[in-house]
Amino acid sequence: MMRVDAVGAVTAQLEDLSRMAVRCADVLAEPAGRYARLVIDTFERGGRLLFCGNGGSAATVEHIATEYVIRLKRQREPLPAIALTAGSAQLTAAANDFGYERVFVRAVRAFGRPGDLLVLHSTSGDSANLLAAAGEAASLRIATVALLGETGGQLAPLVDLPIQVPSTDTARIQEIHLAIEHAVADIVDSHFSDEPEPK
Repeated sequence: MMRVDAVGAVTAQLEDLSRMAVRCADVLAEPAGRYARLVIDTFERGGRLLFCGNGGSAATVEHIATEYVIRLKRQREPLPAIALTAGSAQLTAAANDFGYERVFVRAVRAFGRPGDLLVLHSTSGDSANLLAAAGEAASLRIATVALLGETGGQLAPLVDLPIQVPSTDTARIQEIHLAIEHAVADIVDSHFSDEPEPK
């Protein structure tokens, strides 16, 4: 028998998320706007978006890469975005042959070119494979953005644009990461859309 007040628990979770979203609107709108500009500039010069993350962040980056390739809300040409997490055969082969800390390095080297943008998602900022991917991107002259938690971890100083959600709660951080990505994708969608903006 359920002993938890399910309605109350859901209400509390959503209210906490709402407060966090309002706080992030105050502190993260400016860096998120810079991120959107980087994405637009990348696509306009013929570059690609590369995404990586672990666990729940891997699910988020696959979701967001799909929004660019297919669409978010508007009709437009497909935009080149690659989730480096996609493909269990590739990931497990890289982990088996080179170690899990290098699974994204191989993919960055395979797909990344100068002028691309690598977007890393991490709640801790301390994942060895993301640190290695950021280092590889720097060596290839690929710009980097990281969506992170409050501390930024070791990854924050390694990227061109860290966006740090002011929370240590993994679920809240990931929810805000997805909201930021949707906001950026909407801006990019509007920029490249064939549809007139509603009046």
